Amino acid sequence: MMFWRLIHRLLQANRGRLVTVLLALGAGAAITAALLNLRVDADARLTREFRSFGANVVIAPPPAGLGSAQSPQTATLDESVLQRVPAQFAGAPVAAVPFLYLVAEVSNPAAALHTVVPAVVAGTHLPGLAQVGPGWRFDPPSSSSSQSVRCLVGARVASQFAVRPGATLLLQFAGREERCVMDGILSAGGAEDNQIFVDLAAAQRLAAQPGRVSLVQLSVTGNPRAIESFLAALSVALPQAAVRGVRQFSDAEARLYERIRGLLSATVAIILVLTALCVMAAMTNAAMERQHDVGLMKALGGPLSRILHLFLAEAALLGLAGGILGAAVGMLLSIGLGSAVFGVAAQPRWIVYPVTVFLTVAVAVAGAFPLRRLASVRPAVIFRGEA
Repeated sequence: MMFWRLIHRLLQANRGRLVTVLLALGAGAAITAALLNLRVDADARLTREFRSFGANVVIAPPPAGLGSAQSPQTATLDESVLQRVPAQFAGAPVAAVPFLYLVAEVSNPAAALHTVVPAVVAGTHLPGLAQVGPGWRFDPPSSSSSQSVRCLVGARVASQFAVRPGATLLLQFAGREERCVMDGILSAGGAEDNQIFVDLAAAQRLAAQPGRVSLVQLSVTGNPRAIESFLAALSVALPQAAVRGVRQFSDAEARLYERIRGLLSATVAIILVLTALCVMAAMTNAAMERQHDVGLMKALGGPLSRILHLFLAEAALLGLAGGILGAAVGMLLSIGLGSAVFGVAAQPRWIVYPVTVFLTVAVAVAGAFPLRRLASVRPAVIFRGEA
């Protein structure tokens, strides 16, 4: 009880110094919380934004000469590989969409001028396209019968044939043919605009390859290190296939992620060091002022460890108060910084709050290092007025 009464008296003894230390700790905590929240939010935001570009993992047939008897032109995988892809990774769902590619002759039976044009036909699970291409635009769906073979037509192919949703296209390959009802127009801004996406079963019938796929595209959520771990685990689970990351996305994501993480971490470290120096300067003055108090406590038989614990507890309480107030301000500050830096307000990540408070307390205790000089105070010298 006496310990806490002494703490209370210490905090009231010099309110000017108390306010100075609190301001230093609060400002440091506010900036630390803001930057840490930006870092955590940027990790999640970058992962989500890069997923909008499409799949970042591909399962393909093994290269020729590595256990594959198929030619590169006809190499396919058994559709059962889908069953060996985990549904979740690190708590997030894994989107897996198979594709079977072939080049077919495409025509519009309803056109007055019968024109046949070769085009890439991709058999897939049409509802899953949005999972591997969240940035793709599908306009607009038709109201045709669900009994028909459905297809999504790339924007350039649709423009070439001047067709709209609901039209029927004829696909021919190696003497076989399939008719598909156009369910919508796909605008992806890439090679997909030159392709026709049909039901996987229809493409397998057209290619005479039942139960086969050319590749499987996966969209995996996670930072670059987590995705590399996923690739390694999937390669072990699928030794008969080639598992690789889509490098232009994963490498770009890794570089940007590391730069932002390094910049924010370095800034946080500098802020914490500067805060510790401010606290250390204030504590140096406190050590000079309290030599008489320490001399009196020693003369009354107080052990040195108890005396030092008293001043360290004062520093820790100041750190706790500064951390709680500063972290709250920093969380609000990060919202404005997110809008200025990324154009979107950062979401509060509450794990940052206790981390910031802990770091502020640690900085306050570390800044109390000058108090060690109180250990050399001798009561006899103090009371003779020679200090």
